[in-house]
Amino acid sequence: MDFPFDESPNVAVITTRPVMSGASWIANVFHDEDDGGWQFHGVEDPDMDAAMVVALKSVLELDPSIAEVADLPLGWQAWRRGPGEPWQRIPARGSDG
Repeated sequence: MDFPFDESPNVAVITTRPVMSGASWIANVFHDEDDGGWQFHGVEDPDMDAAMVVALKSVLELDPSIAEVADLPLGWQAWRRGPGEPWQRIPARGSDG
């Protein structure tokens, strides 16, 4: 399978411990306008203590559906109401998550 993102599979991205442990599912994806970084957040309120940096390929392996937002423009956010639900896209209000 071709890697769907323009970035390297090993590029560092931001996510949370609940997402990576499987305790939460990815509900929000941000493609930061300022640095081109990616953020993958669960349904829980953002908590800096739960933040972690992982390789993009690790998040894709955990949830292959994020391939659907690999073309998300800089400065945009994708969100969904539940796992398996369609991704919605909107300009982020400040793409810092």
